[in-house]
Amino acid sequence: MHTPRKRFGQNFLIDDGIIHAIVNAIHPQAGETVVEIGPGLGALTKPLLERLPHLHAVELDRDIVARLRKAWPAERLTIHEGDALKFDFGALGHGLRIVGNLPYNISTPLLFHLMVFAAQIRDMTFMLQKEVVERMVAEPSTPDYGRLSIMLQRRFHLEWLLDVPPTAFNPPPRVDSAVVRLIPKASAEIVPLDETLFARVVAAAFSQRRKTLKNTLGSLLKPEDFNALGIDAGKRAENLAVTDYVAITEHLSNLSRPA
Repeated sequence: MHTPRKRFGQNFLIDDGIIHAIVNAIHPQAGETVVEIGPGLGALTKPLLERLPHLHAVELDRDIVARLRKAWPAERLTIHEGDALKFDFGALGHGLRIVGNLPYNISTPLLFHLMVFAAQIRDMTFMLQKEVVERMVAEPSTPDYGRLSIMLQRRFHLEWLLDVPPTAFNPPPRVDSAVVRLIPKASAEIVPLDETLFARVVAAAFSQRRKTLKNTLGSLLKPEDFNALGIDAGKRAENLAVTDYVAITEHLSNLSRPA
């Protein structure tokens, strides 16, 4: 019997109907490189391996790693023991299909980590806290729209697949969950940018959510810059679309280039 560990944010999926709905949504095929993050007690691992000859898994909990190694031979299940936040997903090749019931306490930083490998990923299907999925898919000028929405929507097409109640887990979390799919956008769909500067602009804009852009972006943009961009400095960060943040980043990049 494995006792769920609080520090790993462990809530194990036990509802067969939900499990099959997720696996059907993933629709894994032989020959694909599928990677499961945090397999836990194997709720998704088992049905995935019923459809796949081989699966990769990234797991931090040593007890679970030992249990998984007993359950499946290495040629069926390759276990990468360690922290998914530090794992080099790029080392597994291209066309990666990444899946998992993500620990809620690391879901946002993990999504940012995975963004680095977007060019090598075919798609990602994750169970997350419903509140996080709401933020991921949120539209401008709504309360859930923020830094996570912008950073992910610039790089991925997002699809909310299904809702999952707390009763589908042991122990039941105190929150609702949802399953979301992320498909990396083709390079033609993404304006090439200074990624570090883009992240800095978005983080600065949302650093004080209640304040206007004149305050939050005042150190980066002068009144004439706002005018040139056609952006009202009296608006708040949540009122701007992803394309506006792209335009701001391009403008700043052009300003810093020698004439």
